[in-house]
Amino acid sequence: MSLPTRPSLPTTLVLALLTLALAGCSGISNPFSSSEGPPPAPAMMETLPPSFPPQDLVGRWGLAAYHKEEDRARTEAAAANQCRQPYIITLGPTGGVMMHLADQSTPTELRLKGAPGGKNFIGPAEDPPGGQQDREVVAFDGRVMALRWIDTEVQGRYGTMVYVRCGPEGEKRPKPKAAAVKRAKTAPKAAPKPKPVQPPIQQQ
Repeated sequence: MSLPTRPSLPTTLVLALLTLALAGCSGISNPFSSSEGPPPAPAMMETLPPSFPPQDLVGRWGLAAYHKEEDRARTEAAAANQCRQPYIITLGPTGGVMMHLADQSTPTELRLKGAPGGKNFIGPAEDPPGGQQDREVVAFDGRVMALRWIDTEVQGRYGTMVYVRCGPEGEKRPKPKAAAVKRAKTAPKAAPKPKPVQPPIQQQ
């Protein structure tokens, strides 16, 4: 007994069906893979000339720090009183300034780096402006300078550092007038003010 023969599909039709099947498979996305790739790295700031030369930072400074903005004026006064033990900034061998990085006991040559928007940073020369080891110059008028750490953990420990320029070496403070001295003796003593936080890198 002979079996009935099955009708065979034309070769052209088979190839067309295979092509459609393959095209459908290629259009299925893998939920475990991402075609977007890794997230882009944060854009680096362009390095520009600073608003003032490093020579303007050279000198003897009283140093103190604050964590709350309302303590800034009081901290400036406390920093001025630290000129008995000044923080000294000198020029480095390659044109930078010798200052301390966070948690370092010896000074390192750092660069003054400008950035868009009139910003200025102090930090390692190899890092772009605003690097994690940098400090942003939030205020500088030649006499008072305030620096904020970019690293939030370091900023939380040290606070915003205030530098007040000390007078020339050996300069004597003017003597108070006799009337002022008399008033000071008769005036009631004020309660002692809390001392500002002194960053450990002040000690050399």
